[in-house]
Amino acid sequence: MDLVKFVQDEFVTKNELPQFTPGDTITVYYEIKEGNKTRTQFFKGVVIQKRGSGASETFTIRKMSGTVGVERIFPINLPTIQKIEVNKKGKVRRARIFYFRGLTGKKARIKERRD
Repeated sequence: MDLVKFVQDEFVTKNELPQFTPGDTITVYYEIKEGNKTRTQFFKGVVIQKRGSGASETFTIRKMSGTVGVERIFPINLPTIQKIEVNKKGKVRRARIFYFRGLTGKKARIKERRD
């Protein structure tokens, strides 16, 4: 295990990203390649979970698109991620807030954490 960790630390390039936790509302800006053109697209939503560690760490974001919930999983070290903005810090008691999927309307609000 130490050899795997050493190789990940040495050879995998890490993005400089802000600290965020589940419950936070963030905006992820990432590049989309269409043919020979690239454009920047953003995905704004609530972080449902962070899982893994090191180079294989991922986070899941959920947003509402109309009345349909959309979730997207991003690897932390994805080279197409340009930047991440933390819009709002959320106050939640769990590390994985899957119960958030079943909430609608005013129940789906997360209190803001003031630091």
